[in-house]
Amino acid sequence: MNVDSQKQEAGAKLLEEMLAKRGYLLSYHRMLAASDPGILSAYENLYTRLVLNERALNLAEREIVWIALIVVTRVRYATFHFERATQGGLDDASIVDSAAIGAACESFDALHFNQNAFAKWLPEDQAMQRYFAMFDTARGNLPPAIAEVAAVVCHGALGNAAGMRAHFARAFKLGATTEQMAEGISYLLQHRGGPTMIDAVNCWESAAKEFGIPGPY
Repeated sequence: MNVDSQKQEAGAKLLEEMLAKRGYLLSYHRMLAASDPGILSAYENLYTRLVLNERALNLAEREIVWIALIVVTRVRYATFHFERATQGGLDDASIVDSAAIGAACESFDALHFNQNAFAKWLPEDQAMQRYFAMFDTARGNLPPAIAEVAAVVCHGALGNAAGMRAHFARAFKLGATTEQMAEGISYLLQHRGGPTMIDAVNCWESAAKEFGIPGPY
């Protein structure tokens, strides 16, 4: 068997295993299987550890974060996270609440703009009071600490350091752990790339020093 045939066979075998584990294949999986099965294998190992294996967040908590993240970044390809949410025990109302977290996070920019542009009429404390009222309504009956982790991740995906900072202290006050926060932020690596995750971790480090909350390391 020549090298090309070996590569083709290795790629086909890996795709078969991925399909059995995930239940779906994406176009870039097929591309990597054809061009460099070794890279795809390394990526699949990382993806399994990063996204599929249970870590600090249980299955339901993990999908709360993912659904909020998917909504705020407008990613249509990630419907499997909704299926996993159902498998993890989230009911329809909880899934809607998870999506609403992403929507609520988007309102932050408008209120943040107002407090800077129209501070005479819309002072910061009033703007943030209304933002958090909207956010708390949006999360419904979801666990408060996990909702705050999801908000940090959503703002991190948007590159919104002010939004992240607004939720860090609340998250830890409500009982989020360092491991849960780190797991949530780690999703940015797969979903938005290394530079976004670097900025998010740097923001956490800065917030830890300012607010006296646990830091990333």
